[in-house]
Amino acid sequence: MYKYFLLLLLSLLSCNYKKNELTLDIQGHRGARGLAPENSIPGFILATELGVTTLEFDLVVSKDKRLIVSHEPFFSPHFCFDSTENEIPEDSVINIYQLTYDQIQKFDCGSKGNDRFPDQELMTTNKPLLNHVIDSVESYVSSKKLHSMRYNIELKTTKSTDSIFHPSPAEFSDLVYEFLLNKDILEKVTIQSFDFRTIQYFHRKYPEVKLALLIENELSWNENIDSLGFNPEIYSCYYQLLSQKSIKEIQEAGMEVIPWTINEAADMQQLISWGVDGIITDYPNRALDLIK
Repeated sequence: MYKYFLLLLLSLLSCNYKKNELTLDIQGHRGARGLAPENSIPGFILATELGVTTLEFDLVVSKDKRLIVSHEPFFSPHFCFDSTENEIPEDSVINIYQLTYDQIQKFDCGSKGNDRFPDQELMTTNKPLLNHVIDSVESYVSSKKLHSMRYNIELKTTKSTDSIFHPSPAEFSDLVYEFLLNKDILEKVTIQSFDFRTIQYFHRKYPEVKLALLIENELSWNENIDSLGFNPEIYSCYYQLLSQKSIKEIQEAGMEVIPWTINEAADMQQLISWGVDGIITDYPNRALDLIK
């Protein structure tokens, strides 16, 4: 009897391990920001090599309507040098939406480093085109015979900065959808945004696209979903806003729960034990170590 019970227990543990290993969505935040320059092709390749299931990154738009991978719609003085390789003043705002792609490529956002992430490898790198990111990652995955990569793409829009730092949500969304359609990667992509208008526009015009609602406010998940007007595929909030109870409620409402941005192993372990569907992290190596 004891031997039978032991075999059953080992079997259940094995099943749980395989479930976590195979189904937990480990997303490299801005590539692998803790280890390499954020939103850079070297960072995306590193995250892919480590074994993430999804690359998470942000999009802005240039003056010549090119899709640029960048978190801010400007050059951050905290980790970028200007086009003449000099420091960017703290009070300076260099608006990417007012620069062409060729001008943007002259800025270095990798060799200065980021004080918040001392383990980052320093290297000269720029803000890449979305096209270059996808081509580089897909080529790497193919050459190394790795699993197919997914992309969680955030559109950076706010009502107060429409037509100043970015196009309107409709124009921005149309640019992105056209790119994804032409690249034939729609089935690999999730579109995410803090801007309810952007998520609502995609839901109305491109219902086939998987959507994630980003949340950092302290309203209940019900209130946020009521304001949005529909249930997106993913509810993605700051991880400290979640509890085991709220995770279960959100999942019972038909949504996945993929919080951001979790960097400490203890927090990752708790969220995994609470049943989240994925983790967005600057240190994908830490998350992958937990499940492997």
